[in-house]
Amino acid sequence: MGSVEFEVRTAAGMRATGERLATVLEPGDLVLLTGDLGAGKTTLTQGIGVGLGVRGAVTSPTFVIAREHPSSAGGPGLVHVDAYRLGSLVEVDDLDLDTSLADSVTVVEWGTGLVEDLAGSRLEIRLIRPRGEDQGRADPSGGSLDASLDGDEVRRVRLTAVGPRWEGTDLSRVGPGPSPTRPDPRPAGNPEGN
Repeated sequence: MGSVEFEVRTAAGMRATGERLATVLEPGDLVLLTGDLGAGKTTLTQGIGVGLGVRGAVTSPTFVIAREHPSSAGGPGLVHVDAYRLGSLVEVDDLDLDTSLADSVTVVEWGTGLVEDLAGSRLEIRLIRPRGEDQGRADPSGGSLDASLDGDEVRRVRLTAVGPRWEGTDLSRVGPGPSPTRPDPRPAGNPEGN
């Protein structure tokens, strides 16, 4: 399966990426999010929730481990899991994620090595933030600093499709428009490209 990589420059951009991602997600999809603390995993999931039209605010499930958000738009619900505190496959099994998997989009933060076997296909998303002085710093309250991006640092987003579900899916449409680091292919002074 293929991979797509692009930059996201702001928290609003990360949420918008989640909204665009929601347009390619279907009931039964498993999405694994990885990245350092503060990389934007919950921010991306908030955008997915908006794109799916789910009820309730999408917040980090750090202490409750998993939150279910039913659809208010007739589409799939969202199951948002934070596996950071889970240490074994037995603890993952105790969550009974497989009971809601077929009807929902399941997004698992910190799930690498724990949840891949829940579905035959999955979308792995790696959020890469620049190295800074707060890299890897935990929230003093014991929570995650991932509730929102710290300022508007550039993040690299890498989407990797695994399994037959993703064959033929154009993941490039999830990324933003032309990157500010690349020249716009449209002629200057002609924003419509005509």
